[in-house]
Amino acid sequence: MATYAVGDIQGCYDEFIGLLDKIGFGDKDRLWIAGDLVNRGPKSLEVLRFVKQLGPRARCVLGNHDLHLLAIHHGTASGKRKDTLTPVLEAEDRDELMHWLQQQPLLVDDKALGYVMTHAGIPPHWSLKQAKSLAHEVEQVLRSTLANEYFRHMYGNQPDSWKDKLKGWERLRLITNYFTRMRFLTPSGKLEFSANGGLDTQPEGYFPWYALPRERKLNRTQLFGHWAALGSTGREEVIALDTGCVWGNKLTAVRLEDGELFSCGCAGHLDFNP
Repeated sequence: MATYAVGDIQGCYDEFIGLLDKIGFGDKDRLWIAGDLVNRGPKSLEVLRFVKQLGPRARCVLGNHDLHLLAIHHGTASGKRKDTLTPVLEAEDRDELMHWLQQQPLLVDDKALGYVMTHAGIPPHWSLKQAKSLAHEVEQVLRSTLANEYFRHMYGNQPDSWKDKLKGWERLRLITNYFTRMRFLTPSGKLEFSANGGLDTQPEGYFPWYALPRERKLNRTQLFGHWAALGSTGREEVIALDTGCVWGNKLTAVRLEDGELFSCGCAGHLDFNP
């Protein structure tokens, strides 16, 4: 039995299945997915159905594209020009799939394996205990009767800096943004949302979130996706899994037991523009 973590699939079903075939993914193996199951690629519906049927063998965190799909499903957001979500929204099992997706967490942690996974990372001013607690705050709302109201308030770039005293929808929006949209931060933890390229697009005064010193050690290796243009972090304790499959690059997985990397080349479906 082995556990594999894979980066953003984004509807690239054929490449996803090709990667699982390449690693010899078997009935006793487990799969972690770093969010963004859907959108931009052509087969989001097939990806959702496949991962859902894996049951407890699959552990998936929510990414910004997954939350965007849920917001459209709830009628609180409209589709964007490059969205490829129509087959999901027209599927006969849409409600069942959306209910399943909405139950997925923002953070997955396994002390025995020594890994923690979120879509965009864990900001350096949060301890693991705090990050798990804050993720749980959002998860509780997502799984409650307040979910529709959450999606009405989810979008936005403010507030952009963490304060423990934050309350209500502003608090939940900022937690969501750290976990699903973070790339560059100031040393004080202020988020920057416009730069989505590689490290050469680093705004003045901002740094890659993982390069800032942690206030408390996580005692885990971090796994994250979201940042397709990044490449490697150059750090053993922080592994970037989004290698831009949907943009014509590759889909990547890591075997958690020994850290071996596997990749599958992809055809690409859109010009690069996260």
